[in-house]
Amino acid sequence: MSLVSETARGAGSRSGSGAFLPVAPGKKPAAAGRISLANIVHSYSREAAPVIDGLSLSIEPGEFVCLVGPSGCGKTTLLKLVAGFEFPEGGQVVVDGSKVERPDGDRAVVFQHSNLFPWLSVRGNVELGPKLAGIGRAERREISDRLLDMVGLEDAAEKKTWELSGGMQQRCSIARALATDPAIILMDEPFGALDAITRERLQDEILDIWRNSKSTIVFVTHGVDEALYLGTRVVVMGDRPGRILLDLPIGSFGAETGGDVRRSVRDSTAFLDLKRKVRDTIGHSGKEED
Repeated sequence: MSLVSETARGAGSRSGSGAFLPVAPGKKPAAAGRISLANIVHSYSREAAPVIDGLSLSIEPGEFVCLVGPSGCGKTTLLKLVAGFEFPEGGQVVVDGSKVERPDGDRAVVFQHSNLFPWLSVRGNVELGPKLAGIGRAERREISDRLLDMVGLEDAAEKKTWELSGGMQQRCSIARALATDPAIILMDEPFGALDAITRERLQDEILDIWRNSKSTIVFVTHGVDEALYLGTRVVVMGDRPGRILLDLPIGSFGAETGGDVRRSVRDSTAFLDLKRKVRDTIGHSGKEED
């Protein structure tokens, strides 16, 4: 998948591309990945109106939560607050019982455009975090072999990233994010720049990865179809100031089916009814999504 991943790390340093370099991979606790946002208020300057005002949201470990809403409603800002890239003016962000005060290796961030290091091979990108964390060569190779096989890039391991298609770059970026075994994966429109066929294929692949990794995923998208297909829960945000208009626990249409059935589920009555409900909610907030 061609996902742009930056793994947030509190004690680490920024790379030249702006990515936070990951901490050593380790076995995450079974209950890791709980997120709590309480009465969040945030703006980007004192003169500006709040981007988010009074928002509260709780996410349980292992959920796949999709945030959907009009442009400018604060979806990406919410991800930055959870990642520790931004800090709220009011309220509190808590992850696994600790207040978020900086980026940390238990939270990996995947953006729309790839931040892969072009001078490294595909394997080199995946192994970079573990290498900087002091993991030995043999263990790094085991990590990269496992993850490249998971994302279908085992035959491209020694290629440079600029030799890959967009979809393959996204796969490499996801593997790099997973190399630290994060409890939480934050995704900001990761498939937005891809063609429709590649996007649908990667949607299925990220569901497989989610099931295998058991990480909590928070996924920002402008696509109502994508949100309903991927999410175990869809949170609809309203226009500025950002606030929650609708919180739908749906169970994930894509995750509960398999093979060709995954595609036909988008035409089911239940799917179309929920799609209409979400679109109507967004439309009443002032803007319409696809």
